[in-house]
Amino acid sequence: MATGIDLIISTVCNATFCEPIYDNPILETTKKETDSRNLINFINGKHLKVATYDNVPLSWTENGLNGSLVGRGVAFVILDILRQKFNFTYEVVIPERNYVLGGDKPEDSLIGLANSSKVDMVAAFLPKIPPFRNMVSFSYDLDEGIWVMMLKRPKESAAGSGLLAPFHSYVWYLILVAVLSYGPCITLLTKIRSKLMPTEESHIKLSPSFWFVYGALIKQGTNLAPEANTTRVLFTTWWLFIILLSAFYTANLTAFLTLSKFTLDIEYPKDLYKKNYRWVAAQGSPVQYIVSNPNEDLYYLNAMVKNGRAEFRPYSDDHAFLPLVKNGAVLVKDQLAVDHIMYKDYIRKAKEGIDEVDRCTYVVAPNAFMTMLRGFVYPRDSKLKHLFDRVLVYLSRAGIVNFLQTRDLPSTKMCPLDLQSKDRQLRNSDLLMTYMIMVIGLSAATAAFIGEIVVKRYIRIKIRRHGKQKRKKTKFNKNHMVHMYDDSRPPPYDSIFGRRNPNYKVTEELQTKIINGREYLVVDTTHGASRLIPVRTPSAFLYNLEK
Repeated sequence: MATGIDLIISTVCNATFCEPIYDNPILETTKKETDSRNLINFINGKHLKVATYDNVPLSWTENGLNGSLVGRGVAFVILDILRQKFNFTYEVVIPERNYVLGGDKPEDSLIGLANSSKVDMVAAFLPKIPPFRNMVSFSYDLDEGIWVMMLKRPKESAAGSGLLAPFHSYVWYLILVAVLSYGPCITLLTKIRSKLMPTEESHIKLSPSFWFVYGALIKQGTNLAPEANTTRVLFTTWWLFIILLSAFYTANLTAFLTLSKFTLDIEYPKDLYKKNYRWVAAQGSPVQYIVSNPNEDLYYLNAMVKNGRAEFRPYSDDHAFLPLVKNGAVLVKDQLAVDHIMYKDYIRKAKEGIDEVDRCTYVVAPNAFMTMLRGFVYPRDSKLKHLFDRVLVYLSRAGIVNFLQTRDLPSTKMCPLDLQSKDRQLRNSDLLMTYMIMVIGLSAATAAFIGEIVVKRYIRIKIRRHGKQKRKKTKFNKNHMVHMYDDSRPPPYDSIFGRRNPNYKVTEELQTKIINGREYLVVDTTHGASRLIPVRTPSAFLYNLEK
């Protein structure tokens, strides 16, 4: 019973005014409390040297009224919170070359100033790169830095546009191979069949096979009438292939023109290397160090630095990179800096009255270039880390750091990859393939016409003169022209109901015969055989009987 009462009293005590020793780990160790008070007394009223560099919006400097430097940005908002809590003053120091690491002397970079103990701390968001940890001491993690790739927004999606967009390029190559190879396959298989079974139908020549494949591709009929089952299966197989291909193509084309997602050529850092895109970054930045370090995963990009396709510019103002991006270069920069660049550019164009669809000149690749944890930096033997980290951990976990970073940006994503336009009007680029088909078709017809003229006027005359080709001569007359018909097929209607054909004998009194309820016209050929011509079929009424 006593144990239960003690538990209740302890719970009330914890929730109100009591401070039990077992709930407060700081009080468990008297030495830690003493060290903390000594640090507070140590920094109270002290004047610190704080280094920073231009990295808008996280940190930058301005000239004060008395000529001294004044720190601005998220880093100095956090530093002012620390100053108010621990009662110290500071002066701002900047490196000579605005570098994070590098240079010929320690004064050129932030890491150099901290490593040489020429400053008490660095108020800037610096990445926690493993080699840096051996040189300086980092604070508690303030955020996770994300470096992105910004490029000029292309007019067309990387998926393509127009009639070729629904299928991948490899699919088009395979379709072309199928169109070019199926015709010869039909000729080859029918030729093999005709040799194995010579009594059956003859093989289909190469030219009719090509025309059948092409005609079926554009959903046209054919005058070929295969009798063998093998040939019929070949024809049916190609027709089924075309039906399925057309269905997939039509569905994908509709989806592409209405619901297609905008994509970029550059999505990952490896795309810069594979597609040989020119890219640029700030000199002395973490990007330069990562690319130049053989132990890093992105070291393969150092080959582009050596061949001039990548470069590092000593620009402290981020807007100085914009002319390079407009000329086709890819900017590798901190995401917060890129968001502010794009937002300021959007606002400037809005004030100038530029249309909304033309304000988003730049776009960010969907995947990050690299990510790293970031924090403040102190010299290796500094006592400030243990004191300041107690406050920084609460600022980070409470979301205050994240709020300070994004407070000047809109709540929506600035100039996203897919602008999600309300309407999707077709452009000339979408119909470019149709224009090309017309031009290619007219050019092919012109070339075929010229070829026919050359063959008929020059080549055939030459062959006839030298006797290289034997050919039956056909007599032409101004009054009449002799037509050669295949007697194995029924005569055409114009020979019966139209112009008289000397190959068929038609008496004055036409003889008719009824077979299975149908009326047929009996026609005698010159060879003594008889042919039956349907009289009352619908096609027979297209002609007038000549009496």
